[in-house]
Amino acid sequence: MDVSAVVEHVEQVAAARAAGRDGHGVDSLQVQEALRSVARLQAWLSSSRTELTSLLSEHDPFPEKTAAECTRGSTRDAIKDRDRSDTIDQIPVFGGLLDDGDITEGHVDALTNAARGLDNDEQRAELFDRVGDLGDVASVASVDEWRRRLGIEAKNIRRRDGIDKLERQKRDTRLSSWTDGDGMICIRGRFDPVTGRQLLGRIDNTVNALFAETVPDTCPTDPIGKQHHLNALALARLVAGDAPRSGRPEYIVVVDTSSGDGNGGPTVDWGIPIDIPQRVLADMMSDGVVHTVVVRNGIVLHAPGQLDLGRSTRLASPAQRRALRALYATCAIPGCDTRFERCKIHHIIWWRNGGTTDLDNLIPVCTHHHTKIHDDDWHIELGPNRELTLRFPDGTIHNTGPPTRRAA
Repeated sequence: MDVSAVVEHVEQVAAARAAGRDGHGVDSLQVQEALRSVARLQAWLSSSRTELTSLLSEHDPFPEKTAAECTRGSTRDAIKDRDRSDTIDQIPVFGGLLDDGDITEGHVDALTNAARGLDNDEQRAELFDRVGDLGDVASVASVDEWRRRLGIEAKNIRRRDGIDKLERQKRDTRLSSWTDGDGMICIRGRFDPVTGRQLLGRIDNTVNALFAETVPDTCPTDPIGKQHHLNALALARLVAGDAPRSGRPEYIVVVDTSSGDGNGGPTVDWGIPIDIPQRVLADMMSDGVVHTVVVRNGIVLHAPGQLDLGRSTRLASPAQRRALRALYATCAIPGCDTRFERCKIHHIIWWRNGGTTDLDNLIPVCTHHHTKIHDDDWHIELGPNRELTLRFPDGTIHNTGPPTRRAA
């Protein structure tokens, strides 16, 4: 955008503001046009700041700090400018689009993040090649729409390279052991996703088969320590060959019908963050038990098994845990990223106060927040769509909407 165009947009913004201040009102179309001018000016300023920060790096050993001081911004903002500059160097056409105000800095940032999420330089180069022809798409798309398009492109690149990646991971599989200062034998393993998932599935099933009713006297009371202890005992029994039959591996397909953008279709929840090629995934699922859970806006529409157990048992059943895992990828407390499998299932109305082991009275919370609820006087309530209300001891209240998740 040349200087005359910049001046023209500034004049449009100034005219709309002046019209709004003179007491006679302002035309809505004039305001809308002024807002479009603001967006183009912001893009041009972002382009200018990015370019100037890049020029500064030719002479300054710490250009981000100097740029932050000049703009009265933060070093983090200056680093983002540098990252945008690096991305634009790879796809110059996007520098022109940003300078002309046809896209925003958010579009460039989305591209930067998509490239950063790929596995290697070859994949990033392919993404840049693909995106180089998508300037027209970016210029008419919102940042969210553009981010989704980039996600599709990146997913296609990963899918093609998935088999090669899995082969590399198999070659990197390792197992080591050593004796620590207490005389304990320590084992550390690094497995490809397929082998690792199968191993963890066998351990989980063996834990359920051995310790569903009672746990050994050696078991810690801390929930995390308890799980680690039972996992170790189950692994030892598996290696010794005297573990009970633990059944086939279990997979959960979560179908979220509340998404209206086409991204809420069936996704496989493994319980751990791994990426497995679709062809291999299909082979694994053919040898396992697949449970389908359908959810919509915080409500479980379909899930296998009985979900309401009343007062017949205090502990959540596997069917209830599956349904909750379809709703929550992590602890239900906002901002907590403790994964579901490390959480306890908490009764909203406490069991000792007459609460039931029914799905609408259960919620996953991590050990830290479980302690807050029981010992620090946190009060939680669930709405009809699992809207969460948190009441803190100081009287403040925090509300959230229904749980949303992307299967891991």
